[in-house]
Amino acid sequence: MKQLKTRGIGVLITDHNVRETLEIVDRACIIYDGQVLFTGSPTELVANADVRRLYLGENFSL
Repeated sequence: MKQLKTRGIGVLITDHNVRETLEIVDRACIIYDGQVLFTGSPTELVANADVRRLYLGENFSL
């Protein structure tokens, strides 16, 4: 993955292992109920109240 990043190649990952996925990505999108709920950095995503309430859970941490 790091080699692809240094070459400027983007990769789309779809995974339900959120914690592990957020450790390796620069940006993430959360899709909820068929709509994009949030797009941003892992830190921004975890800090977003709607993402925590609807997807991650209130006690989620990286």
